[in-house]
Amino acid sequence: MEQQRTVTLPGPVDVRRTLAPLRRGLGDPAWQLGPDGAVWRATLMPSGPATVRLAPCGPCAVDVLAWGPGAGEALATAPAVLGAHDDAATFDPPPGPVREAHRRAPSLRIGRTGRVLEALVPAILEQRVITRTAHDAWRHLLRAHGTPAPGPAPAGMRVPPSAQAWAAVPVWDFHRAGVDPGRARTVVAAARLAHRLEEAGRLPREEALARLRCVPGVGVWTAAETAQRAFGDADAVSVGDYHLAGQVGWALVGEKVDDDRMLALLEPYRPHRHRAVRLLLLSGAARVPRRGPRLAIEDHRRR
Repeated sequence: MEQQRTVTLPGPVDVRRTLAPLRRGLGDPAWQLGPDGAVWRATLMPSGPATVRLAPCGPCAVDVLAWGPGAGEALATAPAVLGAHDDAATFDPPPGPVREAHRRAPSLRIGRTGRVLEALVPAILEQRVITRTAHDAWRHLLRAHGTPAPGPAPAGMRVPPSAQAWAAVPVWDFHRAGVDPGRARTVVAAARLAHRLEEAGRLPREEALARLRCVPGVGVWTAAETAQRAFGDADAVSVGDYHLAGQVGWALVGEKVDDDRMLALLEPYRPHRHRAVRLLLLSGAARVPRRGPRLAIEDHRRR
């Protein structure tokens, strides 16, 4: 049965850009962009699976339709997903690339899904590998262990697996997906602790990040990537990213830097450091000229 509501935001919202961090590659079975510009998401709410369609109907308004047992909860959380609670009132970047990027993208919001495991598992899959490898693994695992998206979802959409289903993924299927044993163990450990992890969104920021890092194999980078999406943390910086420090350094000072200097460069933007990074990446200012070979694809299935 279809359920519907119109979400009115306190300011302009760019639906596609705001929801883009939830997409794990062009073939993500849980995230699709319709030909009319509407974003389709498949998610697993506490009350059950849901398919959600979000379509802008004005600068500050979004039509939201949902199907499935979790449709009611999905509608209730839609404002948060769209960034209704994102407070950028104190974001006043100094003159420079960040201010210019903010001027060009004033409708970018930092949304929060509240679904910790759905944000954490793909972040784990992205540890220490190139993005394409992680996206291939996510696609394989959702097709094999997810469930069909309810309602009139685009063909092939899948709801991410439950904690129980993630914990039950056999070792050989992680291997088939190209996931090494270390990342596979971390996914299973997170799934077994899911009931505690899902509580993290109700904790103070530092306590929430610390709880995520209690999972063996989850470090600062993975916790930040999860907090950005699940908690709408506008200050979480993905320290340890293979490319990010160089991109931020290039955008702000015209040269690649290490993590320590990246954090020093971002300090003036606290508590909006993640927002500043997203704006720089969207603006193109962080595009580092390619002068060396690309990181090689490592296929763990050959081991």
